[in-house]
Amino acid sequence: MIIGFIGLGIMGRPMAKNLIRAGYQLVVYDKFAKFEDLITLGAEGAASNRELASKSDVIITMLPNSPHVKEAVLGPEGVIEGVKSGAVLVDMSSIAPAVSREVGAALKERGVSFLDAPVSGGEPKAVDGTLAIMAGGDKAVFERVKPVLEKMGSSVTLVGDTGSGNITKLANQIIVALNIAAVSEAFVLAAKAGVNPESVFAAIKGGLAGSTVMNAKIPMILEGNFNPGFRIELHIKDLQNALDTAHEMGVPVPLTASVMETLQSLKTDGFAGKDHDAIIRFYEKLAKIEVRRQDVP
Repeated sequence: MIIGFIGLGIMGRPMAKNLIRAGYQLVVYDKFAKFEDLITLGAEGAASNRELASKSDVIITMLPNSPHVKEAVLGPEGVIEGVKSGAVLVDMSSIAPAVSREVGAALKERGVSFLDAPVSGGEPKAVDGTLAIMAGGDKAVFERVKPVLEKMGSSVTLVGDTGSGNITKLANQIIVALNIAAVSEAFVLAAKAGVNPESVFAAIKGGLAGSTVMNAKIPMILEGNFNPGFRIELHIKDLQNALDTAHEMGVPVPLTASVMETLQSLKTDGFAGKDHDAIIRFYEKLAKIEVRRQDVP
């Protein structure tokens, strides 16, 4: 099996490396990023999405947003111009579910199967191959590529038909954003009241308020670490897709709309490239207090 991998950014590059380490033969391409390091590891470089598709049995795309996926797959010199009948395209980008269905339908006309399989876990889990992968599409196609996906993720789940993967990812992103916002409000309140935030964390993390999000983000916040694992600007993109999808379906999402405005405020303040744990900076600014590690005698 030859795998074509398109999109070699913060997430895609380590994912491709994990596939190479697992013994798969890769053909790689990225319109904007260099990929000599992957060629050194044994991958073959392509000159276009079209060329890559012509050489691949399974094609994986890991791109920033819906327009990038449409261009790479359906645009000039795109995958659709070179892909072989019987191939499978797995889009692991986080995009609008409607676009997943559009791309999947166009590929089906060429005899090509499609899965939307976005991921959760950020760069650290992309590096160590423990991403959570949520897939939408035909079960037989999913089973065919599941061994490949398992080299990049520790949790690989088929959640429904085409588009369901990205619906699941939008649900994930809503929960993560609101969780970080809730944690931020609570810890800013505690800090403003003069209670050591480390003590608050120790007291509540094992109870009902505990969460994977809090366990991951509070230690970073206490250190003042806002280096990106998942950038504010990317969470804005995901929540915009969530809002658009919800509005199309007639589903009210007022809390999502509220945290979106928080993210937009942070973008205006220059935090677009910071980790989404910087949501707390919005609340710190309003309360005029910082939640940081304290030296306790």
